[in-house]
Amino acid sequence: MLRTLRSAVLAAAALITITLPAGAEPFTAKVMATLDRIDNPRISPDGRFVLYDLRTVDYEANKSAHALWLVDLKTHTERRLAASDGGTSSGRWAPDGSIYFLSSRKDGVGQVFRTDVKGEKAVQVTEAELDVGAFKLSPDGKTLVIAQAVFPDCPDIACTVARSKAKEASKQSGVLYDRVFIRHWDTWADGTRNHLYAVTLNGEGIAAGKPIALMAGFDGDAPTKPFGGDGDFDFAPDGKMIVFSAKLAGKTEPWSTNYDLWQVPTDGSQTPQNLTPNNPAWDGAPAFSPDGKWLAYSAMKRPGFEADRFGVMLRNVATGETHEVAPKWDRSADAAVWSRDGKRLLVASDDVGQHRVFSIDPATGKVTALTGPGHVGAFDVGPKGIVFAQDSITSPAQLFSESYGGKAVKLTSVNADKLKGVAMGAPEQFSFTGWNGETVHGYVIKPANYQPGKKYPVALLIHGGPQGSMANLFHYRWNPEVYAGAGYAAVMIDFHGSTGYGQAFTDSISQHWGDRPLEDLQKGWAAALAKYSFLDGGRACALGGSYGGFMVDWIAGNWNAPFKCLVSHDGVFDSRGMGYATEELWFDEWEHGGAVYDVPQNFETFNPLNHVKEWTKPILFVQGGRDYRIPLDQAIGGFTMAQRRGVESKLLYFPDENHWVLKPQNSVEWHDEVLRWLEQWTK
Repeated sequence: MLRTLRSAVLAAAALITITLPAGAEPFTAKVMATLDRIDNPRISPDGRFVLYDLRTVDYEANKSAHALWLVDLKTHTERRLAASDGGTSSGRWAPDGSIYFLSSRKDGVGQVFRTDVKGEKAVQVTEAELDVGAFKLSPDGKTLVIAQAVFPDCPDIACTVARSKAKEASKQSGVLYDRVFIRHWDTWADGTRNHLYAVTLNGEGIAAGKPIALMAGFDGDAPTKPFGGDGDFDFAPDGKMIVFSAKLAGKTEPWSTNYDLWQVPTDGSQTPQNLTPNNPAWDGAPAFSPDGKWLAYSAMKRPGFEADRFGVMLRNVATGETHEVAPKWDRSADAAVWSRDGKRLLVASDDVGQHRVFSIDPATGKVTALTGPGHVGAFDVGPKGIVFAQDSITSPAQLFSESYGGKAVKLTSVNADKLKGVAMGAPEQFSFTGWNGETVHGYVIKPANYQPGKKYPVALLIHGGPQGSMANLFHYRWNPEVYAGAGYAAVMIDFHGSTGYGQAFTDSISQHWGDRPLEDLQKGWAAALAKYSFLDGGRACALGGSYGGFMVDWIAGNWNAPFKCLVSHDGVFDSRGMGYATEELWFDEWEHGGAVYDVPQNFETFNPLNHVKEWTKPILFVQGGRDYRIPLDQAIGGFTMAQRRGVESKLLYFPDENHWVLKPQNSVEWHDEVLRWLEQWTK
């Protein structure tokens, strides 16, 4: 019954036959895996240049590299900085126009380096004994704050280094835990915490003197884990103080979302002071106004709910008085950025199937959309406007500039050579009446080889989160264009629980994983079939990851009639077991109304495990071995029960992947196997 994965890939290639228009090539998973990726645009202090990160892939070596590039906004020319040789990340401008960045080119230890706008050579700034994970320069360029992972009970960095070396040299492998997290996202806890250190820079911008500990003994992480960065802390304009976001861990870390803002002087003369003790929910993303009078930050109101609406808050630095800006704006805002004149707050947010940049007047709360359709993944502010990286269903990210009130101007054409002559499926957004008589939106994507009058097999793609969105973006894991390139139409529904449609819409999925969103999927499926005659509803498969994987497992026993096959990627098969084994308990406990031992019945209400007897349709499970969000046993349990029931099934296991399949060749293997599975049952 078992066969090699190499055979699976060859079989997939043999089975998939695609008829394309003359001269057009299909968009494939391999094309997607080899695309260059733009991120992190930063505008120079004088507004002349845009610095950005470009990730390139060496597919044969199965690895990627990052380099810094510059766009000249005056001449619209681009160039790669030679200082990027050896790998770079986190390129940042200094006030004097020089560029700082991270690299592990020396001895494999992450350090801060410095170059100039010519970018011909790099000078090492720090001599840290431990990896520098993030950094930020003070507004006057005289102080650098760096983050390092240390043992919080150690009096200095040397203690952490010595303890780590002793553990590595020991022949004993046991690890003793006395509290959770024991593992988080894709790593096991090693007892270290991300802590911030202040480093004084000399006249040449090089570190001078020993780092000053700003969080000595602090039982928490700044930046936050696992996805935090330099947006988790900010300097006051005079450089004498920083504010950072962190959660005191204690023994409640996995079920608490109580991140607070902490203020500490950069000379280390005081311990961190909690600025938001009265809010037991999430406070983060601090940003001082240019004049230093205001501190903007993001705040939730409901403890334990990670998908609560982030409101934009303003704190008067002198008095401590705090109020929300634009409280009636029913969107959850990403981290706020001040315009350079301090007259605007710029935020990005999901918005009816798009992810736009908005301008907020801090005085009146008036909100104005600055960008149009598409997904803004990152942006920065300049003297007169913004530069942003925007992608869409049909295009990977490019850089655009836009003056306030003006039109967007395209700055880059990355991947133009790789996508020349490649056919993309045309997307169309549609809406229908879903649960509770409310409007629900979705997208239909035509096959890349679309021919009028012809019917095509369909992939119903179900998003994760569940508080997420299958929106107008170029997704590198669940990209509908991969299916369009293989000759399928794709349907995506932003069911109740999705983001960008108001907080009440997002809230509606909690404790209703299996009824309200399923009703939306059923009604959306019917609406799409009725509106788009090219959809062949008799040749369709449903696919999803994370919550989408849960929904596929739920569909298997509750709505399998329309589908020829199913694909469940890192999905929840046993809701009750998930409640005991997942790492971030706050998520599962909010979604089910309490801890699993207090309300076990809530975890059984929509438990796919209870409906295995109704499983009849072929199902493919995909799972990463380092996924501690939805642990491996969930996929093994689903696959084992499918096999025991005699249901056609397979398990694709990646021991070196987490909740996502990230390695280029693994991504291609995953897509090849999924498409082979779809072809087998829909041909």
